[in-house]
Amino acid sequence: MTPTLTALTGFALWTLLLTACIGITRAYVAQTTGKAPNTFAPDGSDIGGFSQRLARTHANCFENLPIVAAILLAVEVAGLGAISDPLAMWILAARIAQSLIHLASTSVPAVFTRFAFFLAQVVLLLVIAVRALMAG
Repeated sequence: MTPTLTALTGFALWTLLLTACIGITRAYVAQTTGKAPNTFAPDGSDIGGFSQRLARTHANCFENLPIVAAILLAVEVAGLGAISDPLAMWILAARIAQSLIHLASTSVPAVFTRFAFFLAQVVLLLVIAVRALMAG
């Protein structure tokens, strides 16, 4: 598998892992508190704290996955993987860093750091897309 496809698969797997973490967290809360499994708020607000950050982190991933997939797959299908291969794993690394910081804290420095990792993803995707459009 190419680095581009590996990064895209990693992005999807990271999103899936966060989904599993939401399920595990809710199962634990349901088991330990007796809360009915069908009463959890989608945004995690009924559990609060970490659960809210986990739900938002997961949402950030699935909101961005279609954009990442569209750009990386278009470049790959066009046979321009040489453009995306050197940068794709950096997109995944920035996504994971952004997520971990979000899960750890919502302090002002953490929010600025998290934004820097988000911005890195945006810039890398723009670089890949523009280079691909110019090449094709």
